[in-house]
Amino acid sequence: MGKWLLMPPVAFIVVLLAGWLLLCLFSKLSFRPGKHSVGEGTSYACGEESYNNMAQPDYSSFFPFAFFFTLAHVATLIMTTVPAETIQTFVMAAIYVGGAATGLYILFRK
Repeated sequence: MGKWLLMPPVAFIVVLLAGWLLLCLFSKLSFRPGKHSVGEGTSYACGEESYNNMAQPDYSSFFPFAFFFTLAHVATLIMTTVPAETIQTFVMAAIYVGGAATGLYILFRK
C-alpha cells in the first residue's frame, strides 16, 4: 500500500516540495544588507588591486595526466568486467585495450 511513495514521480515531487519549503524557511532567516557596499561588484584578488598577470594557471601538464588516468582506468574496467564466455566479447575487449595501449604510447611518445 505504501509503495506509491517510492514511485519516481511521487518521490521527485516530495523532494521538490521539501526543498521549496526549506528555501522559503531559510530565505526568511537569511541576512540581507540594506544598502550595497562600494566594492561589491569588483572581483577579489586577495587584496591586490591588479591581478592581470597573477591568476593565469597553466594546465599543460594536467591534460596529459587526465588523459592517462582516463585511459588506464577505463581499460582496467573493460578488462575486468567483460565476460569471458564467448570469444567475440574477448576479441572486442582486446581491441579496446589495444586502442588504449596505442593511446598511451602516443601520450608517452614525446
